Amino acid sequence: MPDAALEELGTYLEAKRPDCVLGYTVIRGELTVDVSPSALPGFCEFLRDDQTTRFSTLVDITAIDYPQRDKRFDVVYHFLSMYQNHRIRLRAAVREEDMVPSLTAIYPAANWFEREVFDMFGLLFSGHPDLRRILTDYGFRGFPLRKDFPTTGYTEVRYDEVQKRVVYEPVNLVQEYRQFDFMSPWEGADYILPGDEKIAADGHKP
Repeated sequence: MPDAALEELGTYLEAKRPDCVLGYTVIRGELTVDVSPSALPGFCEFLRDDQTTRFSTLVDITAIDYPQRDKRFDVVYHFLSMYQNHRIRLRAAVREEDMVPSLTAIYPAANWFEREVFDMFGLLFSGHPDLRRILTDYGFRGFPLRKDFPTTGYTEVRYDEVQKRVVYEPVNLVQEYRQFDFMSPWEGADYILPGDEKIAADGHKP
């Protein structure tokens, strides 16, 4: 979609719903609209029903973590208009303790997506009918896609032959980090591999 058409759509939304739209940007052929979190349900209903927009499909919901910000998270929504062949991204900035209004009554597909965001980022959605973890285990601790979540996690799982069940234990790293050689594979590594000592002087293995 041309940038001019996206600018026109952004201007239209800003004029029609100034109570919801905080601003918009068009970058690399994508329209991003910043929305007040409390206005999300009403604005999304407008996007779905308005004849100019008709954003009939909720494609995805995710979040972005900015730990240094007061409003730490951006909740991001992607919509598609099957009728107008338009795409749009909504972005709402929220604090860690904020409740984000659920869109399940407007877009049933939001049920799964909001549970994923809750599971991965720990954000709560008010009005969600069944907000439980969906990707991690029942007793999982922490939120894996937050920037302060350790890459190794907090616990590891193994099957205990003595207890005859799966047990959770604190992570025990045998080595802190694996060491990789980032040399070009075409140049080859300059260290001696096991077995290299068997290579004859002419470069052939005996």
